[in-house]
Amino acid sequence: MNGPDHWTDRDAQAFARGAALFARGEWWEAHEAWEEPWQRAAGPDRAFFQALILLAAALHKRWHHGSLTHRNYHKAARYLDTLPPAYGGVDLARLRAEVWEALGDPALRPTLRPAPPATPIAPVPPGP
Repeated sequence: MNGPDHWTDRDAQAFARGAALFARGEWWEAHEAWEEPWQRAAGPDRAFFQALILLAAALHKRWHHGSLTHRNYHKAARYLDTLPPAYGGVDLARLRAEVWEALGDPALRPTLRPAPPATPIAPVPPGP
C-alpha cells in the first residue's frame, strides 16, 4: 500500500467502513475496521492507519471509560506529525482539531472529512 490510489479494494472498503463508524461515534468498531489494513500497511500508510486507530481509541477511552489522560490522542499526534496535513483523502489537520474538541464535549462527533483541493500555483510570468 502507498496511499489510497494503491490500496486494495478490501483496504479501501475497510477504510470507508471505519470512517462511517467513526462518524457515528462507534469508535471501538472503527478501530477494529482499520486494524486489518494497518497490519498490512507500511510507511506513510501505516502511520495514517495507526493515527486513525489511536484517535478512535482516544475517543472510546474518554467517553466509554472516563479517561481524562488523552494518552492515545498524543500518541496519534506523533504519527500525524509525520504526515502532510491531508493524506488518504482526509483533512488530517481538521480531524486532529475536531477530535481534540470532542475529547471535551460528548455531543461532538468528528468525521473524516475530505481534504480540500490543492490550490494550483499560478505560473510566474517571465521577467523583462
